[in-house]
Amino acid sequence: MKKGNLVLYKNQPALITDVQGDKFEITLESGTKKVREKDIVLLHNGECRSIKVALDAEVPAADFGEAADFFEGETPSFAELAELLWGTYTAEQSWKLWETLCASPYFICTSPAEPIGIRTQAEIERLNQKQTEKAQAEKLRQDFIAALRACMQGKPFTESKELYTPFFQELEALALGSSSASKILKDAKLEQTPEQAHDILLKTGFWPIERNPYPARFGHSLHSSKADIPEPVLPKAPLDLTAIPAYAIDNSNSTDPDDAVSFDGTYLWIHIANPADTIQADTQSDTDACARGATLYTPEGAARMLGEKAVDYFALGLKPISWALSFKLLLGADGAIEEVGIHRTKLSVIRMTYEEADAQKDSPALAPLFAIAEKNRIRRENAGAVSIDFPEVSITLKEQDGIKRVQVQPVIQTEAAAMIKEMMLLAGEAAARFAFQHSIPFQYISQEAPELPNKLPSGLAGEYRKRRAMRPRSVGTIPSMHAALGLAMYGQVTSPLRRYGDLVSHRQLLNYIDGKPLTPAADLVLKIAAGDVAGRACVSAERASRQHWTLVYLLQNPDWRGTAVVLEAMGRKAHIFIPSLGYEGDMTLDTEPELNQELTVKLRRIRLAYLQASFEQV
Repeated sequence: MKKGNLVLYKNQPALITDVQGDKFEITLESGTKKVREKDIVLLHNGECRSIKVALDAEVPAADFGEAADFFEGETPSFAELAELLWGTYTAEQSWKLWETLCASPYFICTSPAEPIGIRTQAEIERLNQKQTEKAQAEKLRQDFIAALRACMQGKPFTESKELYTPFFQELEALALGSSSASKILKDAKLEQTPEQAHDILLKTGFWPIERNPYPARFGHSLHSSKADIPEPVLPKAPLDLTAIPAYAIDNSNSTDPDDAVSFDGTYLWIHIANPADTIQADTQSDTDACARGATLYTPEGAARMLGEKAVDYFALGLKPISWALSFKLLLGADGAIEEVGIHRTKLSVIRMTYEEADAQKDSPALAPLFAIAEKNRIRRENAGAVSIDFPEVSITLKEQDGIKRVQVQPVIQTEAAAMIKEMMLLAGEAAARFAFQHSIPFQYISQEAPELPNKLPSGLAGEYRKRRAMRPRSVGTIPSMHAALGLAMYGQVTSPLRRYGDLVSHRQLLNYIDGKPLTPAADLVLKIAAGDVAGRACVSAERASRQHWTLVYLLQNPDWRGTAVVLEAMGRKAHIFIPSLGYEGDMTLDTEPELNQELTVKLRRIRLAYLQASFEQV
């Protein structure tokens, strides 16, 4: 090979522009490179003027079928086949001739230096069929992209969705988070984001507005764990507390009661469901629970961390006798914890709704519990606890004519709910103190103090400022102040059916009680971290799901009007909260608003795929 020869380099034409020893300088369409002789294959031993001439050369028509018949059963060289098809040809034509032969169904071309195979008629027909199918598939793809672009510009999508199902499935994968890119969107010159894919699926009608992609997008299933749970392991000698009524108090929709409280005149008892004796570390059910991090609660229902069996096996108050891990607390005059004991117990549990408990708050059975809770609240507030009071709503779905109709109702604040919250905080504080006192490696939850302004606004605007000032919580094995709760140390132990970290903490406490080896702090950190990451994703999925269904509610009720409260004002821009929807957003007003000002608003626009709604003042 010499300067001026046209060669093949990685299946692309190249011109030899210089030879220096065993190195060849070649020029390709993309630029210049230095290569060795083994890296290139000669196309023609004649001289070619430039790579551009070779790329622009024209190829005369030729009868490939006749040439294939002529060489049937033989393996001609590139030069022999080209000479039969086109007669004498120049170096500058050699690349285009080679490219044309490679594209023909008649010939099997591997390299200009290798013999060329001749395909049989049957092979040619199969290849032609494949090429036809490929061309049809590409036409279908291009038709879909054109229809997609037109749809995004406002034209209705009237094409057959069944015909384009494979392309829609590609978009679904991106919208659900199971893929991170989409060639369809790339070719359509549209953003390759889950939101864009979701928007397209809605606008084309492939997805209904009710389709909720957020659990899947955050790595969670809408279905409960299917991991098998063995029959519950019941304690051999539980502490029998059946003579002391225990109360499982929750909202009326609760289906998985996992805590109860009782007072025996001296000690406060906080009873927690005990799956940890049955679900051992690193079993399939434990691994699945760790991957989920928590039970996912969405308006569609609960996707349980431990599966549906866990409720029947471990929940409190669903059967005449319940089995629990109970925290026995002796409290001082100011409500502070003085002694902590932890026991496996046998209980008789009475279930109540918050409303029922409120009605009986002055009864001999419940009055002590409310009094203890009030003392604890005061104690925490004196220690700097920050309480944030924002209206909440309950979002439920009701099937109607095959459509999920959204219902949004305010959550009524009850004294009983506040009482149970204090009881759960006492249990978390007691568990943390017990673990610290006995040098048990344990999961502690802490939070730095917020930087609150000297003067807080009143009303919801003040609650909003407090919320914005809150610091992120921390999870680790070293106890530290939980400033927001006003507790010197705190751990979460009250929801082992619903939070993986609580399940791990229960195991550690049970191992200590039984005198078994404890999980070392270093290993505990890894276990906790895995569950905590999944748990945070679960929270994100729940928040996004609630916002999704709130916007679906507005789409189903386009004439909605309501009251918005100004939380923050920035000139004529306002950050608002709509209590009846539990929705926050931004508005631009005609005049500068005041904090806590109430505005009557109506829906202006919704971008469901982006979880955005805009409102305007009426």
